[in-house]
Amino acid sequence: MDSLNTDADRQEAVGEGHEGKPGSGLGWVPALLPALLAVVFAAYLPAVAGGEPIRFVYEWVPSLGVSLSFLFDGLSLTFALLISGIGALIVLYSSAYLAGHPHYWRFTLYLLAFMAAMLGLVLADNLITLFVFWELTTVTSYLLIGFEHASAKSRRSALQALLLTGAGGLALLAGLVLLGNAAGTFELSAIAAQGDAVREHALYLPILVLVLLGAFTKSAQLPFHFWLPNAMAAPTPVSAYLHSATMVKAGIYLLARMHPVLSGTDAWIWTLTLFGAATAVTASVMALRQTDLKLALAYTTVMALGTLTMFLGAEATVAVAAAVTFLIVHALYKAALFLIVGIIDHETGTRDVAALRGLAGAMPATAIAAGAAALSMAGFPPFLGFIGKELKYEGALAIASEPVLVATAAVLANALMVAVAGIVALRPFYGPRGTTPKPPGEAPARMWIAPLVLASLGLSFGLAPSLIANALVQPAVTAILGRPEDVKLALWHGLNVPLLLSVLTFALGASIYAFHGRLRHALIGLEQRLPVSADRAWDRLLDGLKWLADWQTRLLQSGVLRRYLFIVFTTLALTVGAALVLTASVRLPASWPQLLIKEWAAVALIAGGALMAVATRSRLAAICALGVVGVGVAILFLMFGAPDVAMTQMLVETLIVVLVAVAMLRLPGLEPVSAKRVRVPDALLAVAVGSLVALTLLAVVHGPIDRTVTAYFEQNSVPEAFGRNIVNVILVDFRALDTFGEIAVVAAAALGAYALIRGAARRGTP
Repeated sequence: MDSLNTDADRQEAVGEGHEGKPGSGLGWVPALLPALLAVVFAAYLPAVAGGEPIRFVYEWVPSLGVSLSFLFDGLSLTFALLISGIGALIVLYSSAYLAGHPHYWRFTLYLLAFMAAMLGLVLADNLITLFVFWELTTVTSYLLIGFEHASAKSRRSALQALLLTGAGGLALLAGLVLLGNAAGTFELSAIAAQGDAVREHALYLPILVLVLLGAFTKSAQLPFHFWLPNAMAAPTPVSAYLHSATMVKAGIYLLARMHPVLSGTDAWIWTLTLFGAATAVTASVMALRQTDLKLALAYTTVMALGTLTMFLGAEATVAVAAAVTFLIVHALYKAALFLIVGIIDHETGTRDVAALRGLAGAMPATAIAAGAAALSMAGFPPFLGFIGKELKYEGALAIASEPVLVATAAVLANALMVAVAGIVALRPFYGPRGTTPKPPGEAPARMWIAPLVLASLGLSFGLAPSLIANALVQPAVTAILGRPEDVKLALWHGLNVPLLLSVLTFALGASIYAFHGRLRHALIGLEQRLPVSADRAWDRLLDGLKWLADWQTRLLQSGVLRRYLFIVFTTLALTVGAALVLTASVRLPASWPQLLIKEWAAVALIAGGALMAVATRSRLAAICALGVVGVGVAILFLMFGAPDVAMTQMLVETLIVVLVAVAMLRLPGLEPVSAKRVRVPDALLAVAVGSLVALTLLAVVHGPIDRTVTAYFEQNSVPEAFGRNIVNVILVDFRALDTFGEIAVVAAAALGAYALIRGAARRGTP
């Protein structure tokens, strides 16, 4: 692990906090844009809460069924408010945290672009539109994680996130295309009503696997969890935003959005339950092993994502309500805690928990915000975190497939969360003062106001849960389940099993906190004895890919032209031959047509030219023989009523023979390659390719002709292109760009020939 002082050292190096530096004056102004968006989204809350989703549509590529359609329902609006509201506070915080940084405005541009991509993703109502924004979040997060591009760790972490989530994005694209084809539409609002049809479709399982791959890589589920803690190489405001409301929540949003369509099957329930439970418990344990406050928080984010995945695998209303409530709870306290860790690092010069003690006196506002956020994270009343935890236990017990497994995983994860909350947010502020690289002091107001607001919201919503129950949680649950639901949130539900599980959670968490030091050393020893970690396995995978690329490059790209041709035509022969065999497409005609003498003459001319090209040892004679083959083909075109094509063929063949003959006069002598060991494989390959082409033509001729394209051109030639000659219309209108490319190639060849001739003439070459 790199030095824990990375952020603080960076701030000091750029003169952090100096007046007049970039970001220290009007750096807060960009925060107005997400704040305004949050107000706009909040204005839609009454209508959406009243059961009236709002949809905006702009036809983008109507011929492909792709439109820029956006849907404002309970689920998308909840995410949009978190993204814009927390985004406004993050931008405000960054204006002080990165004040003096020479690239502050570039950072702000990246952050706002990332925010726009996330908003597009959660509001998109078209599968292709959703994927476009999905990939935009991948690209913009790459820019943010690798913002400190001079750092090798930042570059490696950014590339790792890009490759892993990008690969998941490719899988997601395939799944979305299959889903659109299975449902007959690419509009999510229409697909949501076809859940039964999709689940009964033959493509359901491939769709499920591909969509889950995209969601799991984005939201860091086992075994793809390792990229998220490594993303801590990003500046702290980026970490706070990624972990609370944006990047990693995209996978959770996808699972929630696909719930009405893909849920309810054993494959969905068990996959999400097992992967979510394993991710939650494993990440919580790994959080105890960390001494870097940012890394500890990063692993608790992985735990939260596992918990959300686990509950989204259920069908029970209370389980889905628990997921939505915990989504809001986690966004509020996680953003606050990351920002607090940034303040600690900014003001003390370190994030090492072993060196941080007694900061409350020097940083009172930060200590208050940290205490409130930690209590919400640990699930203590009267914070919203307590309501979310109670609801999680109630939801776990309501999961029909495996309530004991889910409840046990939830208790263990939450107990570890209690311990980590104390380690991250309480231990640094109380006790005897520790020794830090910089004397601590309170941060500027623009830094501590954001975590204080977020922590206050966690307390306010806990005291008055009805503020979000009707406006956010209930509409979101309705959107996820695809049916109207009544959700109630309350601070007190009486003495029941969830309350007993909460007491057990606090007891276990306190015990883990008390023995944290011993547990951490034990976990470090266990990690050292493991043969390989997920992060090291990733490095080995990349090394293996590099070795494979090097091997196949040396094999295929030898620099010898004839080997290139041999490989290309061998691949063609194998693929075409396999297709003919697997599809049983080879059909020999019952009777062969009788050829006329002139047709036999043309065939003989072509065959003679081919044999001459193979048999001769003169390269010039071989080129001329190939020209004879071209002339024979031109004669066939002429016989079958295509004089224009025949003329083109004749001109091309003549030009090739002349140009090659002229060029060969200027070429140096070449070594002969006519050894038997070379010519025999070439001859066999030529016979194989020629035979396969003949068999393919026979299969095409004797099969049913699909007139779809022909009928299209016949119907649209006159009304669309105003021409009755269909061939000309295709060339000029329907294939205009292709024809222009062909003309450009011919023009380039003519210019090349002219340059050769002029160059030879100037040198006096005959």
